[in-house]
Amino acid sequence: MLHPFRALRYDPGRVALADVLAPPYDVIDEAQRAHLEAQEPHNVVRITLPRDEPGDPSADSRYQVAARLMAQWRDDGILVPDEQPALYVYEQRAGGHVQRGLVGALGLTPAEDAIVLPHENTMAGPVADRLALMVATEADLEMIFLVYEGGGAAARAVAEADQSEPLIDVTTSDGLRHRVWAITDATALTGIADDLHSRRAVIADGHHRYATYLQYQAQRHAAGDGSGPWDFGLAFLVDGSAFGPQVHAIHRAIPGLAAGRAIEQAATGFEVTEIAGGLSAAEDTLAKAGLDGVAFVVTDGNRAWLLTQPDAAGLAAALPADRSAAWRALDVSVTHAFLIATLWGLDDREEVVQFHHDVGSAVDAAAAGGGIALLLNPTPVADVAAVAAAGDRMPRKSTLFVPKPATGLLIRSFDDA
Repeated sequence: MLHPFRALRYDPGRVALADVLAPPYDVIDEAQRAHLEAQEPHNVVRITLPRDEPGDPSADSRYQVAARLMAQWRDDGILVPDEQPALYVYEQRAGGHVQRGLVGALGLTPAEDAIVLPHENTMAGPVADRLALMVATEADLEMIFLVYEGGGAAARAVAEADQSEPLIDVTTSDGLRHRVWAITDATALTGIADDLHSRRAVIADGHHRYATYLQYQAQRHAAGDGSGPWDFGLAFLVDGSAFGPQVHAIHRAIPGLAAGRAIEQAATGFEVTEIAGGLSAAEDTLAKAGLDGVAFVVTDGNRAWLLTQPDAAGLAAALPADRSAAWRALDVSVTHAFLIATLWGLDDREEVVQFHHDVGSAVDAAAAGGGIALLLNPTPVADVAAVAAAGDRMPRKSTLFVPKPATGLLIRSFDDA
């Protein structure tokens, strides 16, 4: 499942590692992109989110810019491949939470084999963008993030990694400490391979990148290229039962939907209770209510209302009968199929329903648009796995697994495979 590779890494003698790393491409806004570019001329964002070549009107000029930069940084010794293949133990630590797992070259398998389980659908645009970048650079620049139920040799290797000095030890500006160890011992690698051979994993983050891996592999095979580095993809595999990720909720904002109307219509399908203390008490109230079943909070930034106990008949009619029981039990499924589409009568489009990673930004967006914020509880990892195992896909923007792997620590170049 997970194979050793020769990582392409920044030379810490040439650059300050904390200044060249970046978050995954899809969570970087324009302001952060500009900040990262200005921070260090070799920041990896110049490759993962390249700019168009000035004066070049061609559609793929930015991908060629990325390829030239990567080649130049290799020539200059900024990026250097490790001497021997390894599996890498990668740890992220912040406060009291530690996330640690294995980074390697994931053997790609057909979806019908149900070894790597996606839980969200993908869109064609991001896949086409990542594919063009992969073809130009001939590299996996960013790892996908997988979660599995562990135990065994792989879990032991991860747990014991900190008994030796790390290969990388750096703290980024967000307060995350990143440490990396290399496993090169043949016996250890064989034990890990045997342990992981029959296991399945769920994609926590990187659905578009994984779709890109599969599409590139299919293209190369269709071209008659046979087996090669395109049969693998860079992946970070974390045991969810030890050193696992945290899961945060993704909240919704609906501009233009007045709080009075939202609550009146919601009350036809939910028990609605105004929260004493308003927004300041909303998150705690929501978390406690979620222990007993489906629960949401609607707020205009001042007043807040708790929605619980959805009407059973209305819910059954709103949720598609052809979806799995695991999917139908999700808070986010009830949100979109019953509350938003049925009770509020809204089209479930991004222009109508906005997504925000924190309460503050959701409330601010709602206030700016004269609407409401809809606050959700996080989806448990076990529920995500159950939906994936059932062959289903969760509604878009259902989960936020954190922390996300940093980009730039370990790159998988096809030249070094």
